[in-house]
Amino acid sequence: MSFQRVKQPKLADVILKQLEAMILEGSLLPGQKLPPERELAVQFDVSRPSLREAIQKLEAKGLVTRRQGGGTFVNQQLQSSISEPLFDLILSNPESQFDLLEFRHALEGIGAYYAALRGTEADFERIKLSFEDIISCNDSMETDQVEAIYEFFLAIAEASHNLVISHLVNAMSSLLKQSIERNYRILKSKPDIARQVNEDRESMMNAIISGNPIQARNASHHHLAFIEETLLQLGAEDNRNQRVLRRLQQNVK
Repeated sequence: MSFQRVKQPKLADVILKQLEAMILEGSLLPGQKLPPERELAVQFDVSRPSLREAIQKLEAKGLVTRRQGGGTFVNQQLQSSISEPLFDLILSNPESQFDLLEFRHALEGIGAYYAALRGTEADFERIKLSFEDIISCNDSMETDQVEAIYEFFLAIAEASHNLVISHLVNAMSSLLKQSIERNYRILKSKPDIARQVNEDRESMMNAIISGNPIQARNASHHHLAFIEETLLQLGAEDNRNQRVLRRLQQNVK
């Protein structure tokens, strides 16, 4: 019987795998500066040449960029595979508002499900604080309100502890924020509707914190379905008003 020799992994490759894992799990974020080489070597308890080799491999993979005299940064473009021009093109389509809501049904529903299943106390605290920010921002500038709503759903996505869900929500932040902003501008004019939307968010949050994944997913779907139905009703009402206005203008003539 013959045995193959067991090869010890190269130290630089071990460091590389650990840094890749930190980028994947979000411990190192796009645009974030890595600690200085000397500090990293101490943290990993490795030699600086091995660390330098690992960083060179990260750079070759496009995961980090090095700036002359400025340090090493996680590549800012990691979450920009869907381009801003494409976002603008999508949003210019009148039907995109509802396409995005359908997409959010799938993404946020499954995020809420796994957040209830896997979320930690720290995750739940972050979700609660994010929801409180939404309520406290009610009388603030529109940009603050939109940011607060996005942060609430980002907190839920990251509480799912599903790397694909959390990275996708981060990568599509621009598109999702524009979707939230467009809907918010329409819904904020109706106080009763805005209050109901917040109550739906609170129901979803409570289901997540209580650890009920099915109820959390259903609450997410109910929340988005209510927004979709309301937008359709308001759109139909606006069309009716425009028709009445055109008739009145014709009668004046």
